[in-house]
Amino acid sequence: MKQIFVITSGKGGVGKTTTAINLGAAINYFGKDVLIIDGNLSTPNVGIHLNSPEVPINLNHVLLGKAEPSEAIYEHESGLKILPSSLSIKELKKIRPEKLKDFKEDFKEIADYIIIDSAAGLGPEAESVIDVADELIIITNPEMPAIADALKAIKLAEQRNKPILGVIVTRVKKNKIELSPETVKEMLEVPILGMIPEDLDIQRALNHKDAVVHTHPKSHCSRAYKEIASKLVNEIYDSDKDKEKIMIRFLKKIGIK
Repeated sequence: MKQIFVITSGKGGVGKTTTAINLGAAINYFGKDVLIIDGNLSTPNVGIHLNSPEVPINLNHVLLGKAEPSEAIYEHESGLKILPSSLSIKELKKIRPEKLKDFKEDFKEIADYIIIDSAAGLGPEAESVIDVADELIIITNPEMPAIADALKAIKLAEQRNKPILGVIVTRVKKNKIELSPETVKEMLEVPILGMIPEDLDIQRALNHKDAVVHTHPKSHCSRAYKEIASKLVNEIYDSDKDKEKIMIRFLKKIGIK
């Protein structure tokens, strides 16, 4: 069954785009056909993350009726399909984000799994992306302000009759200050799909303009994304077996490998 997952949050800076890209890459890791759409029209970042910041045809052209969705698709070297949005602000006022839902079936003809990165917040742009979703995935950090905003996003989804698949908690440090998984689940009253550890490899991947699942496939955060993806696509995945061997880690540390 083809599925559209919208990645959203009540606030910016919680790792929404990073999660959209890496969850898509992780699903693709299991051999699935994946399309990542940058639904954040005002401040798009998917293209920047995946080294396609400026392209001739993008989602803006599709929404303006100047191109078909299939004409705006670009394929990453990994096999991921990408539909970027424009970095230009010239046409923003002309675009009607609510038209995105008109292309829902077109997106499903392009790939089996569609991941849409939503605009942050709870405004009309975010609402328009939420309306396209088959299911929503909420992104938050294990801290009170982010949890409070995630709760608002959940309430908005409920108002729009959109099912919530669960929450992904990012930037987890496992210290005594942050909120525990049990507390997060109790406050949000939705399942926790996974916990993504704070990991410098995510920043290193951004520097390489690629998903961390591609650049550092055996890192803690990559394996965490693969664990979530395996559940979404019903694939068996053993994170422990996917760990980098101790000797390889040692050789890398001393600069031999």
